[in-house]
Amino acid sequence: MLTRRHIRVKVMQCIYALTQSKDDSLDKQEKFLKVSIDNMYSLYLLMLSLFLELHERAQSQVQLSSKRYLENPSDNFPDKKKFLKNRVLLQMSENLSLRDEISRRKLNNWYLNEEYVKIIYTEMIESDLYQKYMANPETSYEEDRELIVNLFKDIVAPNEKIYDYFEDDKLTWVDDFPIVNTYLLKLFKKIKIDSSPSYLLPNLLKDQDDMDYARRLLTKTLLNNAELEKEIEGKTPNWDKDRIADIDAILLKMAICELLNFPSIPEKVTINEFLEIAKEYSTPKSSIFINGILDKLVREYKDNGKLNKLGRGLL
Repeated sequence: MLTRRHIRVKVMQCIYALTQSKDDSLDKQEKFLKVSIDNMYSLYLLMLSLFLELHERAQSQVQLSSKRYLENPSDNFPDKKKFLKNRVLLQMSENLSLRDEISRRKLNNWYLNEEYVKIIYTEMIESDLYQKYMANPETSYEEDRELIVNLFKDIVAPNEKIYDYFEDDKLTWVDDFPIVNTYLLKLFKKIKIDSSPSYLLPNLLKDQDDMDYARRLLTKTLLNNAELEKEIEGKTPNWDKDRIADIDAILLKMAICELLNFPSIPEKVTINEFLEIAKEYSTPKSSIFINGILDKLVREYKDNGKLNKLGRGLL
C-alpha cells in the first residue's frame, strides 16, 4: 500500500513535528514514525468498515419497512433486498479476518459517531446511481462491483464531513486520506468474485526493508543535521537557513542524506522523488530551489568520489 514516496513523506512529517515541538528525542520520533505509518492502515480499515456499516443500516431499514403499514419507496423496486445481496458488499461483511482486524484495533468510530453513517446512507439512497441499480431487475457481479466503485468515488471519498472528522481525529490522516482513497478505488475496481479474504487485508509495507529504510532515513537525517546544513551552505546565493521554508530545509537534508547513505537508490530517483514531494507540500518555487541545490551537490559528490551508487537500485 505504501510506496517509498509515501514513506519519505512520513519521515518528513516526523522531522517537521520535531522542529515545531523543539523535542530532540530520537526515540520519540521513531515511535511517532511507526505509529504514523500504522495509523494509515487504521484509516484504510475505517474506510472499509464504513461499507459494513452501510450494509448493516440498509438491513435494518429493510426490516423496519416490512413492519410498516405505509408504502415505502423501496417497495417499488423489483427486489428491495438487492443492495443487501450485493456480492462485493457481502465479500466485505462476511470477511471474518477483516472484522477481526477491525475489532483488534478497536476501530469503533462509526458506532460512536453514527451520524456520519446516516449522512452517507441518506446521500447514497437518494443518488441516481443507487436508484438505477435498485430499479434494474437483472443482477451480476460486474454490476455489483460497479455500484461499490461509484458509491466510493462519487459519495464516500469526496464527502467533506467525513474528511473533517478524520482531520479532527488524527492530524496525519489529512495527508493519508487521498493515498488511502486512491488505493481503495483501485482495490474495488480489481476485486473479483473469487478474491480471497486476504485481498481486503493487504500488507501496509512491501517488506521489512521499507520499515528499515524509513527508520534509517529518519535517524541519519536527524543525527547528522549539522553536517547536512554545512553541505547546503554556499550552494545558494545569500544562504540564510532562517529564511528558507522549514519544509524546504527538511526535504533538502533528507535528500542529501539519501544521496550519501543509500547507495542502492539512484541519484535520479532521489532527486525526482523529493522534487515531487516539494511540489505537493511546499511553496510553488520550492522544487526549482531544491533542484538547483541538489544538482550542484550531485556534480560535486561525483567529482570528489562521495557519491557511490550500486547497480540500478530501488525505485
